[in-house]
Amino acid sequence: MHTVAILALDDVVPFDLAAPMQVFDWTRLPDGRSPYRVRLCAESPEVRTDGLVLRVDRGLDALEDADTVIVPGRSEENGPPSDRVLAALRQAAAAGTRIASVCVGAFVLAEAGLLDGLRATTHWMAAAELARRHPRIEVQPDVLYVDNGQILTSAGAAAGLDMCLHMIRRDLGSAVAAHAARMCVVPLEREGGQAQFIVHEHPPVPRGSDLEPVLEWIEDHLADEITLGAMAARSGMSERTFSRRFREQTGTTPLQWLLRARVRRAQYLLENSDHTVERIAQQAGFGSPTAFRERFRRVVGTTPYAYRSAFHGKPAAPAKRA
Repeated sequence: MHTVAILALDDVVPFDLAAPMQVFDWTRLPDGRSPYRVRLCAESPEVRTDGLVLRVDRGLDALEDADTVIVPGRSEENGPPSDRVLAALRQAAAAGTRIASVCVGAFVLAEAGLLDGLRATTHWMAAAELARRHPRIEVQPDVLYVDNGQILTSAGAAAGLDMCLHMIRRDLGSAVAAHAARMCVVPLEREGGQAQFIVHEHPPVPRGSDLEPVLEWIEDHLADEITLGAMAARSGMSERTFSRRFREQTGTTPLQWLLRARVRRAQYLLENSDHTVERIAQQAGFGSPTAFRERFRRVVGTTPYAYRSAFHGKPAAPAKRA
């Protein structure tokens, strides 16, 4: 049997811990046998987290004979992992053990040096911090998981399930992985990456900035044709001065800011209206539905139709009387 060791550290995120335990435990071969042996291990017999105290009967030595090690996310309130934990992970990696992280568990792998020179991901809200602390990692904030072969990382907690199903398919084939996905009541593959969940905020503009009026004007006229010349004229500057001032104050170009604003408007309309994609393309200021679809997929990582299917909020139908 393939042994999966799940490492529980203090302040572990309960869902990050439970999801891989469940999906590997539910996996079955066609003849009904279980291909995985799941073990929970920790540095000490008790692991504390929000509202819970876990009793764990296996120590770090469980990593020594594991085939796969999963590192769930944890709060960083207690600081970095201990030297013992980092040494155990390095030793497992040196022995060829497959090691994967869920959500911000990527920070633990990064502290151990296991992600240096590799692509990696984590929750989109923590991606910039991971890149700042560990510049040798190529952080990819818009994907659900990254598979480097021996080392894998996943985004948020649900993306940890996507990664585990991917590993099961890698180990045992699509049929076994599809059965495990059905048991978890999740799709074997999700369309799009983490980008569809990211809240794309506009770069902050200082209060009282001379750009505030023109930015408000842009937001009010997204459906209209807006050129660099029109923005510059609205601000009373030349195009060159306006572009320079804009980048200084926002960190991006006027046209990139405009495109991001249009995508955000389109996301809002897809979530909150029943307008057709063609009409939304017009309301958001895209020249054509084709241009809208291409730009939306480039920024959000999925199609407008798939985004609406995932995020369109509709009130529940009233219950029928018996």
